[in-house]
Amino acid sequence: MYEYIKGTIADIQPAYIVIDSNGIGYQLVMGNPYRFSGKKDQVVKVYVHLIVREDAHTLYGFEKLEEKVLFLRLISVSGIGPKSAIAIMANEDHEGLIAAIESNDVSYLIKFPGVGKKTAQQMILDLKGKLGELAGELNGNLAMPLFNSTTTALSEALSALAALGYSDKEIKRVETSLKKDMAQSTDEYLRLALKLLMKK
Repeated sequence: MYEYIKGTIADIQPAYIVIDSNGIGYQLVMGNPYRFSGKKDQVVKVYVHLIVREDAHTLYGFEKLEEKVLFLRLISVSGIGPKSAIAIMANEDHEGLIAAIESNDVSYLIKFPGVGKKTAQQMILDLKGKLGELAGELNGNLAMPLFNSTTTALSEALSALAALGYSDKEIKRVETSLKKDMAQSTDEYLRLALKLLMKK
């Protein structure tokens, strides 16, 4: 129904951004909203996909068209809903994800929140050989840094992890390492946290 929305970024929260387009604020759920930290109050174009449920109409947002395509492929897999798909995509090593599917690497896939062994095997069965054309187009989205206090940036990143479905135990495990890092923005902290979580 909707292909993209073009407007001004009005707000950034752990689970979503708000885009003001012609006086209407659209809430777009994203894996890493803080990718847009350096673009607050700027006009951006965000690709979207609307999912309608009995209790909610939810817009999911993507910086690139290829990310939207990957999201659609993920939710086509039995056992993967929109929340799990967006959590998988929050880790922006999408080439690593594709490589894991192509190489039958179940142990890599089950590190994502909400993905068990059965679902990981289903992902491989349904998507193997179908994502290769996306591999080179998905990586390399570096947001401009948000000049923020370290404490606030870290707190926002931890809130974003919780919004993605990671447990308190998992978040506390990476928090210590994050506190030692001198990241300059929430986006950097979140990227680092997701890398650490994938190493468990």
